[in-house]
Amino acid sequence: MSTEIAWFRHDLRLADNPLLAFPTPPEQLLCVYVLDASWLESALPGLAARRVGPARLQFLWQSLIELRGELLKRGSDLLVRIDDPVTVVADLAERHAATRVRVRHDAGCDEDEAVATLAARLEGRCEVVRTDGGMLFDASSLPTGVADLPTSFSAFRRRAEKASQVPESGPAPVTLPPWPREAARGLPPLHEVSPEAAGWQPDPRGRFRFAGGEAAGRARLDHYLWDTAAVARYKQTRNGLVGADFSTRLSPWLAHGCLSARQVHDAVRAWENRHGGNDSTYWLVFELLWRDYFHWAAHQEGRSLFGARPLPDAGASFAAWRQGRTGMPLVDAAMRELAATGWLSNRARQNAASFLVRDLGGDWRLGAAWFEHCLVDHDVASNWGNWRYLAGVGRDARPRALDVQDQAGRYDPDGTYAALWASAVAAHGEAP
Repeated sequence: MSTEIAWFRHDLRLADNPLLAFPTPPEQLLCVYVLDASWLESALPGLAARRVGPARLQFLWQSLIELRGELLKRGSDLLVRIDDPVTVVADLAERHAATRVRVRHDAGCDEDEAVATLAARLEGRCEVVRTDGGMLFDASSLPTGVADLPTSFSAFRRRAEKASQVPESGPAPVTLPPWPREAARGLPPLHEVSPEAAGWQPDPRGRFRFAGGEAAGRARLDHYLWDTAAVARYKQTRNGLVGADFSTRLSPWLAHGCLSARQVHDAVRAWENRHGGNDSTYWLVFELLWRDYFHWAAHQEGRSLFGARPLPDAGASFAAWRQGRTGMPLVDAAMRELAATGWLSNRARQNAASFLVRDLGGDWRLGAAWFEHCLVDHDVASNWGNWRYLAGVGRDARPRALDVQDQAGRYDPDGTYAALWASAVAAHGEAP
């Protein structure tokens, strides 16, 4: 009896998921997600913080619980383990005599090396197949080869808009092959994995609460487009700092793969067909192109995405920045909101990052690592790629700096945002 393994990582959905699109379905399917134990056990270099913080871990667990429920409806199931991913997947393949392991070709050198290690371990016994998914383009539909990706986003965007049509998203499978009879299944409760994540409560001043899972992602997309038509004002509101709908807030569902970029793209095009396109709908697709660019750039750059290693120890100025104690109200508010909610607007992220690098002379790698710990929407390619871009290192090394005082005057002229988070430091300023 043929058995295949679908190794889920950053693709926690059923619709538009190539992992579940079989040319010839196997007789049995084992779906597995493995949280790398080192993400919970080891501190990030230079920081007293784990790689995954409580906000992201809670969102992840919610997404996994919903994914399991949807798989069960279709005759399958999900196994979640906390361990070394390669060891777990290889052991499952060997124990159940799997003929194939399917896994998304994720950005990130750790993810890439894990798949290569698995393929070497199973060579000759089980095929390891990588699929592209979650982005607007896969490798075959890119306007340029990955190796020839332009050094600037503008050049990539021009080629993409001129030469390429975004493929449509695919539906969810109606049924799936059954679960292997002897295989373990299920996931541990979050309070056993991390009591801190299980008890995580975002500060209500963030005026939004993220919930993991495909259904919540679709509901947010529908709210932003069809319920409120907020998409029609996106270009005018996207630099906001306070409120629920100045931003799409879709990034956590995209980062965890609860939504694919093609699903968002299709929804925007459907909205345009009914209501007409404008600068705002164009700009939302523009932002999806940025996300694609960072994804494929990370594939091209490999380990160099993260800069030189090891990271230096964080000093007093970095600690003040992280805790929202720099004395710059806009930056301090941003860092307090980040720690208190796990999310931050694009405008606040840019100002916080620029201030650390340009005004405090801080190491951009420490900033990126702290964001990785805090963000509910952490995506390795977007987070580290944006930090490199703003720091002016790597593929596009032009110097960039924001005048934070000027930015505060433009985007928080009456100090509403700064005042909102002025008292948050006592409760949320220290590293979790």
